[in-house]
Amino acid sequence: MAIHKIQINDFISDDYELIAIHSSLEDYKLAYSLNVVLSIQLSKNLSYVEIAIPEGKSAFSNYIFDDKKNDIVWTLIENKATIINSNKQTSSLFEQIDITVFLLPEFKKADYLLKIENIDYGFESESIIEKIQEIKNVTTAYTIDITNLKSKNNLIF
Repeated sequence: MAIHKIQINDFISDDYELIAIHSSLEDYKLAYSLNVVLSIQLSKNLSYVEIAIPEGKSAFSNYIFDDKKNDIVWTLIENKATIINSNKQTSSLFEQIDITVFLLPEFKKADYLLKIENIDYGFESESIIEKIQEIKNVTTAYTIDITNLKSKNNLIF
């Protein structure tokens, strides 16, 4: 009988573009602004992306748009979440310790990530970045090279 092993790399595809966004906007305001400038329809995803660390679980809010016409999935997700340390028993609210968790720890300064899935080789991310940078209160936006990304598994959702 043959033994078959499934590697995590079998589920990771590189047919997506990842854009880091630095912005002071709230997530819903940024999603609305992206809808306007990119002509997409991001809407709040009711299920959060969760990452478990020894101190507790973190939940990242996200917005999604499944463009069935072009077969592209757009996902806007926050890069930073705060959890309250659940392992320490405290008697007061002021003794609780807030822990900041990052979806991509390599890019701690990025506030949001825009994941664009099912793209082809002719996809022009530069024009999208230019449109994103036109949004008021967006400091900068740039593509992330996903080939050398250590926390690539956090993007499977």
